[in-house]
Parts: sequence; structure tokens; C-alpha cells
Amino acid sequence: MGGQYRITGDKYPRMRRPRRRGRLVLMVVASVAVLGVGGWGTLQLIDVFTGGGKQAAAAGPKADCATKVSPSASASTGANAAVPKPAQITVNVYNATPRSGLAKSTADELKKRGFKIGDVGNASAQFDKKVKGTGILLGPAASLDTSLPVLATQLTGAERRTDTGRKGGTVDLIIGTAFKDLTAKAAADKALAALSGPAPAATASPKACS
Repeated sequence: MGGQYRITGDKYPRMRRPRRRGRLVLMVVASVAVLGVGGWGTLQLIDVFTGGGKQAAAAGPKADCATKVSPSASASTGANAAVPKPAQITVNVYNATPRSGLAKSTADELKKRGFKIGDVGNASAQFDKKVKGTGILLGPAASLDTSLPVLATQLTGAERRTDTGRKGGTVDLIIGTAFKDLTAKAAADKALAALSGPAPAATASPKACS
């Protein structure tokens, strides 16, 4: 080149594009910051309009806790409703011991306590002098959860048996060699009240949340 722009020397200037990498990085960082601030602001607005997301989430499980069923003695329904009263039970009293008069005296006491009395006398050969305990309460299969438990309140420790071939609702009290007397009336009445009282019914009570 000539004139005043003539290049001298053996070094020549290099023609390069200005570096824009630093400016690009700066723009990216600024964009991320703007997006972060905008997102945080959006979450705050959602929290305000929904009444507190975190608090609602924390309260959710407590509100959804299931109720626990617990028994209550205030109800009068249940299995105990099927327990008969002494006046509805007919008892045959048999003496399987060598001691005389036990069947009659026991029958008289049961009658005073409200039971109906059927046959009274000595036990059959099947049981005579063969009952080692206080006695045997014998009845049809249906009496196992009805009449026999009621009669059992009057003679503690008596063995309960059922005869599947037996008909009717009458039950037997067979006095054994260990028999001394019927259960004291106060104790028998308490046991009878507990047996024929109302059955516990299920009522809902709050269950603690973990």
C-alpha cells in the first residue's frame, strides 16, 4: 500500500473478532437470576391465595386420621340379650353322692333364687357316685351359651356338659362328692348381673395421629 498508510516492518496486525464469551456468560447468569426471582414470587402468591400450603399439608393427615373403635357399656344389644333369666330355666336336681337330702335342699334354694324346679331325686347309674367335683351341669347343645352359664353362677366350679340328642330346654344339676353348698347368694347375684348385663358396643373415639 502506498501513501500514508504504507506498512513498514516485518510484523503485520492480525484482524480478530472481539471476544463476546464473557458477555454471553453474564447474560445467562442474569437470565437465571430473573427466572429464580420470578418463580419464588409465583410460589408466594400461590401460598397466599391457598391459605398456606405447608400448613394445610401438615394439617391434612390429622384431619384424615381414622377413628378407633372402643367398647362402651351404654348399649343394651349384643350376645348378652340372649341370656335367659332364672325364671325361664327349669332345673332338674339329682344327687350323685351317698349323702341324703342334698337334692331337695339344693332344689329348695334354687327355687328361692328364682329358678323353676323340675325333677328332684337321686342321680342315674351313669352318674351315681361317679361325679368327683362339685357337680355337673347337663343340658341340650343350645343351652351351652344360654341356660348353663346362668345356672353355673349358682355353683362355682361345676362342669358343663351338653347332650346333643337331648330335646327341650330343661337342664340338670347333678351334685358331686366335692359339693358343700351352692355359691353364696351375694356372689351368685353379682356373677349373674355381670353375665346378663348389657354387652359392650362399639363407639368411635378419635385416634391419635403420629
